[in-house]
Amino acid sequence: MSDAVSAMKALIDEISRHNYHYYTLDRPTISDKEWDALYDKLLEMEKETGIVLPSSPTQRVGGETLKGFVPHRHLARLWSLDKAQNIDSMMTWHARAVKLIADYNSKHPDQPLPDPSYVVELKFDGLTLNLTYKEGRLAQASTRGNGVIGEGILAQVKTIKSIPLEIPYTGGTLEIQGEGMMFLSVLEEYNKTAVEPLKNARNAAAGALRNLNPKLTAERKLDAFFYNVGYSDGIQFANHQEMVQFLQANYFKVSPHIHFFDKIEDVAADLEWLAEQRHSFDFLIDGGVVKLTDMRTREVLGNTDKFPRWAVAFKFEAEETTTILQSVSWEVGRTGKITPLARVEAVDLAGVTVQNCTLNNIGDIERKNLKFALGSLVFIRRSNDVIPEILGKVTEEQDGEEIVYPTHCPACSSELELRGAHLFCPNRLGCSPQLIGRITHFASRDAMDIETFSEMTAAQLYQELEVRDPADLYDLQYEDLIKLERFGEKKASNLLESLHKSKSRDLASFLYALGIPNSGKTTTKVLADHYGSLSKVMEASPEELIALPDVGGIVADSIYSFFRDPVIADSIGRMLNAGVNPIVEETHAVSADPDNPFYGKTVVLTGTLSTMGRDEAAKKLEALGAKITGSVSKKTDMVIAGESAGSKLTKAQELGIRVIEDEQELLRLLGEV
Repeated sequence: MSDAVSAMKALIDEISRHNYHYYTLDRPTISDKEWDALYDKLLEMEKETGIVLPSSPTQRVGGETLKGFVPHRHLARLWSLDKAQNIDSMMTWHARAVKLIADYNSKHPDQPLPDPSYVVELKFDGLTLNLTYKEGRLAQASTRGNGVIGEGILAQVKTIKSIPLEIPYTGGTLEIQGEGMMFLSVLEEYNKTAVEPLKNARNAAAGALRNLNPKLTAERKLDAFFYNVGYSDGIQFANHQEMVQFLQANYFKVSPHIHFFDKIEDVAADLEWLAEQRHSFDFLIDGGVVKLTDMRTREVLGNTDKFPRWAVAFKFEAEETTTILQSVSWEVGRTGKITPLARVEAVDLAGVTVQNCTLNNIGDIERKNLKFALGSLVFIRRSNDVIPEILGKVTEEQDGEEIVYPTHCPACSSELELRGAHLFCPNRLGCSPQLIGRITHFASRDAMDIETFSEMTAAQLYQELEVRDPADLYDLQYEDLIKLERFGEKKASNLLESLHKSKSRDLASFLYALGIPNSGKTTTKVLADHYGSLSKVMEASPEELIALPDVGGIVADSIYSFFRDPVIADSIGRMLNAGVNPIVEETHAVSADPDNPFYGKTVVLTGTLSTMGRDEAAKKLEALGAKITGSVSKKTDMVIAGESAGSKLTKAQELGIRVIEDEQELLRLLGEV
């Protein structure tokens, strides 16, 4: 048995080494197939021997649901950081630290502290993690809590593959601090197939790590960066550089941005650069952290009751603030979902005056302790120029008026249904916002691309010409349109011409236009490419559908049920009779030609292309044999980045993937110049 255990240890060490290169260094050493073979071999050995070693990667997948979180007392306190809202206040912190150093040196001329030097690190916007290693093995993991006592989340943290279960250092007990997070590209990929899309990367990570079911945590594919050895009973460091080197030597993933400076002016310049680049990272940051690098200086300066004197957090311009929740209204979407919209007291946030905020559903209201929050102070956050989100109440007390959930549809008065955390209006054939929303979606750019069409047009056609279904659009006559207000001869003719052009849209666009529940553009493209005709898609069984990429059980059932709805079948039949002919665009992939740089390549498009739209570019690339995907990974061969390219471009640069940023170069490679 000892030989078997030794063999398993050797195999675990080999898998861990490959994991470190894959998840921490982003430099894979073997293929996925080879890694799977090693993992399967380990599973078989564990099954044969009945032994599962604590450091086995098979323990990362998440076990049974836990009954509750166990309090964990940290060996060393986890300090908060004092905050500097701007460069001036950061300089005030610096002047105070320099004075303390000078005062000490004047009293201890025989053992003076060195001149201050600095490190700038990222201030991650995730969930603080405190890992405990004993004799080189991960023994506990916990949240920060109040800095003294946190909650044990070892089972959840083990699912994060970039966190080592064993480290080379076996000299005693360590506490390693860092930040757990969900990368933005991972969030984007997760939401493509999620029944309940996640709105915010920070909340997604925090919710996963504080979920009693570790299997859910594993599904979120979290990551983590580490920046501090908070406690050690057997090792000391002379400076921050040594500590970072120790973390790297022990397989911890450290920040991609650790910059050392001798001058505070260079620190200020780096912080200003970070503020400009904050949205270029593939994860959320809300500032930078400035620390004095010398460990003896840190010990001499010590801490206040709350903060260390040798570090400060530089906060970016506020994208989170507080305001008063004034009211909540309820809006009806095209699927019948009833969405709450919050009205708040006007407040300036990141240079924009905010008055409206999103509230996802009644479950969101309950989870954020907002049920009794009308008239109360709430936290709001604005990110990437989207409508702000209410994060929760400032206080825990139920000191506000109650948000009353509607029982009947605000548009048609139908009795609402509760499905999961969402309210729905079941009157899909007689509820005007649903019908107008479906018609607007059908005509939208990514769907049937009916030019000159808008939500206002859909509402006018609904009210004055009784357009109730997308199929009704193809019955419109010039004589009817010309009588409408704001419809002159030109507008009426243009709309009819656009409707005529839309009859030959490709199958993927038509399927997307239909608004199949739980199916976005990626799914409808998969359906079109696989089946090649509308009739075959409509006839597909759930068993056939679930075998397709990006199609799970819920999506398969949604597609199957959608096409068996008599109302949908009638609508599609009417459109086909009117001449709508959704076709599959044939792509003439070039044979293996060394002169074609796109053949067989996985390509990601990001940013804005000025010479052609991304959809047009994607079609041209597919015609040359490329595979277009929506997210950057190690399997991506090329990224084409237009203006305002963000996290995908950054990810590509980090992975060393070829990036084309010059549109003239793209046109040249496409053979168009």
